[in-house]
Amino acid sequence: MATILTSVFAVCMGIGVLFIRMKSAEKPATAKKIILPPIFMSTGALMFIHPMFRVTGMEFLEAFLLGMFFSIFLIKTSNFEVRDNHIYLKRSKAFAFILIGLLLIRIVMKTYLSNSIDVGELGGMFWILAFGMIVPWRIAMYVSFRKLQNKLSPPNINVT
Repeated sequence: MATILTSVFAVCMGIGVLFIRMKSAEKPATAKKIILPPIFMSTGALMFIHPMFRVTGMEFLEAFLLGMFFSIFLIKTSNFEVRDNHIYLKRSKAFAFILIGLLLIRIVMKTYLSNSIDVGELGGMFWILAFGMIVPWRIAMYVSFRKLQNKLSPPNINVT
């Protein structure tokens, strides 16, 4: 029952992310909007205070590396463009399909792994996977954003 409930919640969150992404393409991007989501998500690490959510070093490594692998798809579909001297996130139809695909993979993995891994431990692993996905993605977005920002207004270099 817990697997079904968390899967429904994950689908709702995925739909929410798609809507947020579509709305964010209408407003100029800022460094703050790029950096803050992983910082806010990092508070979820407090779950590991409770023994139920703790994972082994190998489980941590597996989940984090898988998240980093998944981040490649998000990085490839997150591009910026300059409009009216402002930087905007480009809309990408591929992003929606990739996000839905990642969500389906997550649900299948969770359903399969819930038979052999404790639900708390599995929750911790999926948080690590998500964090391992969002951090590289947002770092890549920030680097791309800064490059465009520097092209728009190159830094002043004073030579004395």
